[in-house]
Amino acid sequence: MDNRSLGSTKLSCSRLGWGALKIGRNQGVKFPDDFELPSEEAAIDIVHGMLDLGINFIDTAPSYGLSEERLGKALEGKRDGVILSTKVGEHFSDGESHYDFSSTAAVKSLQESLRRLKTDHVDVLWIHSDGNDQAILDDDAYIETLESFKDAGMTRAIGFSGKSIEGNRSALSWADAIMVEYHLEDQSQEAVITEAAQRDIGVVIKKALRSGHLPGDEALRFLFDDSPVADAITSVVIGSLSPARMQSNAKGLSA
Repeated sequence: MDNRSLGSTKLSCSRLGWGALKIGRNQGVKFPDDFELPSEEAAIDIVHGMLDLGINFIDTAPSYGLSEERLGKALEGKRDGVILSTKVGEHFSDGESHYDFSSTAAVKSLQESLRRLKTDHVDVLWIHSDGNDQAILDDDAYIETLESFKDAGMTRAIGFSGKSIEGNRSALSWADAIMVEYHLEDQSQEAVITEAAQRDIGVVIKKALRSGHLPGDEALRFLFDDSPVADAITSVVIGSLSPARMQSNAKGLSA
């Protein structure tokens, strides 16, 4: 699997990353088809299958239900070499998302994530925006809290998973990386991706298949080969319960 540096960090991420939502949550999601949550044993096998493909970048979040807990068990003895990212700002309970962008909540969230993930640090910590990007980023104390996590070694990099062009561009003043939605049907973030690369800030693509609504082969060919910003993209995160499907995606990447 081809790896790329995450901006100016020392993190080397597989160009095809894995989003671990589906091993932990199937409520309130936007996929076209319903799916059953795998058992814990099956979830662990899925994680190991992804690693066997050479995928080293795994993205999760507290709002992904059982995902962090299951990853913690699956990665016991396998943590070295895995680029593990999680988020602060959102949790999911009683069938809906709840947001808290206070420094106190961020401290509690990261501490609980580390406990569930059975690790003393994550590699990337994202702010999980609710869409009010600029209001979140205007709180200097909140950004300073994330920077303090990095200083303390609780995360190796910090970033912003935003929704607006203006918010993602604003985050470039402090972020090591940004996570943006970019695909065949929405290329509005193109200028931000270009600017991030020019500043040596990592770019991770989320919702590359528009939550399962785009054909994988065509969507990934665009991102890896045809897009004018393909060279600026560090990693494309795909959510899947099938290592075989991810292997097919990886073959397309190496074609």
